[in-house]
Amino acid sequence: MSTKFSAFDVAEYLDSDEAIAAYLNEAIEENDSNLFLSALADIARARSMSKVAEDSGLGRESLYKALRPGAKPGFATIARIMGALGVRVVAKPIKTKAKTKNTVVVKAARVAPKARQAKARASA
Repeated sequence: MSTKFSAFDVAEYLDSDEAIAAYLNEAIEENDSNLFLSALADIARARSMSKVAEDSGLGRESLYKALRPGAKPGFATIARIMGALGVRVVAKPIKTKAKTKNTVVVKAARVAPKARQAKARASA
C-alpha cells in the first residue's frame, strides 16, 4: 500500500490574526531575514497578494520582489507590508540573568532624590 502525500501550504492555516501573529513571531525569533520574508510572503498569500499590494500602496510585482528570498527591502517597505497585513513589530527585552542597565537606572533614580536632599541639608 502506497502512502499519498498532499502539498503543504502554510497559508491555508493562517486563518486568524492570532495564528498570523504567532507564525510571524516564530519567524522573527529565528533571526533569519530570508525566513522572515518568507513568513511575510506566506501571510500575504493567505490574505491575498492583490489586497496586500493595494493596502500597502505597492504594486503587486513590487510586493513579490520585496518578499522573495534574498531581497533586501527597506524598513519603510516592511512597515507598509506589515501594516497592510494588520501586524506590527514590537520590541521586547531579551531575558538575561545578568543585571541590565535598566536595573542600574532604576536604582540610581531611587538614590538620586535622597542624595540631593542630603546635599541640600549639608549646604544649609
